[in-house]
Amino acid sequence: MMGLATLLITSVASATEVFVLSASPSHMRALAASCAACHGTLGNAVVPNGGGNGVDKAKLLAGIDKTDFLTKMLAFKSGEREATVMHRHARGLNTQEIEGLATYFSAQTPRQPSALPSQVLNKNHAN
Repeated sequence: MMGLATLLITSVASATEVFVLSASPSHMRALAASCAACHGTLGNAVVPNGGGNGVDKAKLLAGIDKTDFLTKMLAFKSGEREATVMHRHARGLNTQEIEGLATYFSAQTPRQPSALPSQVLNKNHAN
């Protein structure tokens, strides 16, 4: 009986540690960094919308409304909203992580992408 009580207390302590980890700012930054490949650094996408002047608004996460983010991510997670890859990403997150990401991205400042300056290539480049 004492062994069962110890196991239960240990399990509760471990669950608390997992919750704290998933809610920590460093964990949210790490999760958000995995979004950067498609959604840009800090949620500022730089992928042009159809080759035009603007940014594909679906890719812009910086400054997004928390409720909008939550609604979309939970729909991806449940399969209610179709996507090419987002449903896979969303299914890998728990609800606390999705809520944390909503808070994280809503706090970021949206920025307009700037064109990179052209560069002259040095054809005599030595390794």
